[in-house]
Amino acid sequence: MAKFQISRRKFLTGASLGVSGIMLSGCDAFDSQLGMGDGLRSFLENANGLTYRAQRWLAGRDALAPEFSEADIRQPQRPNGVTAPDDDTYKGLLANNFDDWRLEVTGLVEKPLSLSREQLQNMPSRTQITRHDCVEGWSCIAKWTGTPLSLVLDQAVVKPEARYVMFHCLDTIDRSLSGEIKYYGSIDLIDARHPQTILAYGLNGKPLPVENGAPLRVRVERQLGYKMPKYLYRIELVDSFAAVGGGRGGYWEDNGYDWYGGI
Repeated sequence: MAKFQISRRKFLTGASLGVSGIMLSGCDAFDSQLGMGDGLRSFLENANGLTYRAQRWLAGRDALAPEFSEADIRQPQRPNGVTAPDDDTYKGLLANNFDDWRLEVTGLVEKPLSLSREQLQNMPSRTQITRHDCVEGWSCIAKWTGTPLSLVLDQAVVKPEARYVMFHCLDTIDRSLSGEIKYYGSIDLIDARHPQTILAYGLNGKPLPVENGAPLRVRVERQLGYKMPKYLYRIELVDSFAAVGGGRGGYWEDNGYDWYGGI
């Protein structure tokens, strides 16, 4: 059974990227550099919707990503992307060991929340040893500990019209003349309530390091690494992400990547 799951995982990684995976070979690729026109972008978006439905049909909404043993952890979790946010707010929180940090839960909820790291750590936790697959082509097995996102959503009481969870982060992913862009991403409520979707504050039995996203990052184990934002400070429940960034649900999605990013 495990052999089948791993084979399917590799298959779905290729299916998820499709044509866009061939064209976008790494996390530093931009569609402007590739000369991606509106017609090609539209084609890729339609293909992404097809692979999203196909992956859900093949894997099932409740299927688990493979989990491993501690013997399979052979190296530290590889960091990538931003590894030390150049943000004054973040630097201030880090200097105080994140004692003043809060996770805000806003948007389409009945009870907006402001949770400290201690409050999250006092909630029921989940530990899982899983494989992180990066769109750049590398993978790494690590042990993650955190609060199931579903518990936070239940505490906030999600309104019926909500469809997506938007993640807002403190790392600056892009700078331009018009200002700084902080990392953002999204998943739907099916993946948000999946048992392996956690808000991770621990890595390999220790507190989450800065280079891996401290104080809190998202783990969505059935998706690629760019779907797991780091340096999280706000969760927003929305019925659409059309008004966020370029309207495609995330920073890299706005630059040509598949929204679902499933494996």
